[in-house]
Amino acid sequence: MSPCAGVSLAIVLLLGTSGLGEAAKILGVLPSGGTSHHFVGISYLRLLAKAGHDVTVLSSFPEKNPPPNWRDIELTGLKEKMHEEFTDPFEFADTPFIMNLIMMYSTFGRFSSEFTLNHPNVQKLLNSGEHFDLVIVEAFLAEAVFGMAQHFNASLITYSPFGSSLWNTELTGSPAPASHVSTMMLPYYDRMNFWERFWNTIYNAIDYTLYHQLQLTTQKELYDAAFPNAAISFEEQMKQVSLVFLNNHFSIGMPRPYAPNMIEVGGVQIDDPKPLPKDLQKFMDEAPDGVIYFSMGSYVRSEKFPEEKRNAFIKVFAGLKQRVLWKFEDESLPKLPYNLLIKAWMPQNDILAHPNVRAFITHGGLLGTTEAIYHGIPLVGIPIFGDQMMNVQLSARSGMGVPLLFKDINEQTVRSALEKVLTDPSYRENAKRMSKIYHDKPMTPKQTALYWMEYVIRHKGAPQLRTPAVELSFFQYHLIDVYCVMLLILGLVSLICVRVVKKCYSSIRKFAPKKSKKRD
Repeated sequence: MSPCAGVSLAIVLLLGTSGLGEAAKILGVLPSGGTSHHFVGISYLRLLAKAGHDVTVLSSFPEKNPPPNWRDIELTGLKEKMHEEFTDPFEFADTPFIMNLIMMYSTFGRFSSEFTLNHPNVQKLLNSGEHFDLVIVEAFLAEAVFGMAQHFNASLITYSPFGSSLWNTELTGSPAPASHVSTMMLPYYDRMNFWERFWNTIYNAIDYTLYHQLQLTTQKELYDAAFPNAAISFEEQMKQVSLVFLNNHFSIGMPRPYAPNMIEVGGVQIDDPKPLPKDLQKFMDEAPDGVIYFSMGSYVRSEKFPEEKRNAFIKVFAGLKQRVLWKFEDESLPKLPYNLLIKAWMPQNDILAHPNVRAFITHGGLLGTTEAIYHGIPLVGIPIFGDQMMNVQLSARSGMGVPLLFKDINEQTVRSALEKVLTDPSYRENAKRMSKIYHDKPMTPKQTALYWMEYVIRHKGAPQLRTPAVELSFFQYHLIDVYCVMLLILGLVSLICVRVVKKCYSSIRKFAPKKSKKRD
């Protein structure tokens, strides 16, 4: 963040509550046990706390140094249970699209909502009689948790840890035509050829059907069980979302049509770089040929790589003149080359900000991809599941990244991918170009997020932002009922016209003079 941007944010934070009269009471619900998802959600709540609001947070990761106006209520056991239930994400790499959807909607969605709503600490809060002005919930297959807003008679804001998808466009009535909006899990762009549009339409229909039949049916069941005396129904609560934040920006994704209450704040989790630990600082400063940073994120663990694929990376790294930092959870890994340093945890944003970083090997998660674009670092992307394939393909399309499929990993493919981003200057140039585009906006993601959160508080849920599209059924929204009536009218008119023509023709034949036969 530039000095000017920092001053601007300080002013926004200083004046943040000026139009509210007093501090609002905020409840943040972070029902995911994933570290990366937590980083996104906690960013919004830290902004509100800095602006002077009273913040209560339900999460798996209590703050280490919370301010006086901050209260943590820990969802004990959530992150441990999640890793126990979903042990090997690499198994998703070769799983068909439809099977991934079924797994998410039938398993993960139920797990996070049910665990959160039934947790003793949550039950205690629900029965406390407390009041909140605003509830903020992650929009990641946890729709039943939205019911905490009606329970506390509060406005509801949700946030997505990635860009737009069926799960959040339906909350705002934002259009997502299959002609140019690709399904989140497909590696398609906004400009698709005929067959891509064909399959995108098919997959959209499958996604819509599974989401409504599996995910929303389960979430309604959990909602009704958790809130038996709910002021409004599950369906009505889904329509009462004041705002949806997307962890995306058109410069790093694809331009898409949004309703007014769908706001892009991609990079909201990015803070100013902090000093690195001394050993990392020394390792990177003393790398004359630069450093490669390698991380598969917080959920996809590098230690779970099959041995042959792990060894392929190590052999390639040993032959490089660059140094390599690898976020590898097992620090006891033996026989490492001199230029490779592994650690179970690394401060990713601070590392990517170092001027000696030459490339970033990543799973293609949106947080890491955004941070790479923020700092102008070229990528080698190894997508595993979810939106990662799309993110990696978008970085490749922009000329700043090289995709490397998990099934294709061997010494040759790893060496080839790294040689491209390290020796071809166009990758770094394109990464810097993308970074320049990303930074060119009137407000930082943090400023934008704070403004709109306080806008919702000031305007008591800001119903003026909501499009009436959320009130329409599927048939009404897509005008299927109108088209059916039009076809019916067209059919009736056509039938009438045919009958009129037949009648006229019959009349003409009846009154037409008959031809007399010639006599011989």
